[in-house]
Amino acid sequence: MEIEVNGVADLDRAAKEIVDFTQKDLFFIFEGDMGAGKTTLIKSICKELGVKEVVSSPTFSIVNEYAAGDRTVYHFDFYRIKNLQEAYDIGYEEYFYSDHICLIEWPEKIAELLPDHYVKIAITALDENTRRLSISKI
Repeated sequence: MEIEVNGVADLDRAAKEIVDFTQKDLFFIFEGDMGAGKTTLIKSICKELGVKEVVSSPTFSIVNEYAAGDRTVYHFDFYRIKNLQEAYDIGYEEYFYSDHICLIEWPEKIAELLPDHYVKIAITALDENTRRLSISKI
């Protein structure tokens, strides 16, 4: 599935399409260059999932936790980790295999820890305001 997003105002529509397409999926990885809009897209997806809290990048904390009705959303940013041991140290298994929603930025840093099945969202900048989202189930 591919979605073209024209500016930040168009993200809520894209988030709804993603949530509708991936209804029962729990594990999502987000790929894209620095500044491609991973965190911004995740904010819209969280809003669509019913998160009422302010969603921010967990760059320094590695993981943020949000309530989405009766579900929990874990938002990870592995950009700053230096080795896999840091993922082990936060107890990644408890999050990844918790039956809650996991949204992962910079998954390439922990590629060998990813589960067998997940939704991959690749973000490509087409110009300053336009992004192509390629969504696939792995």
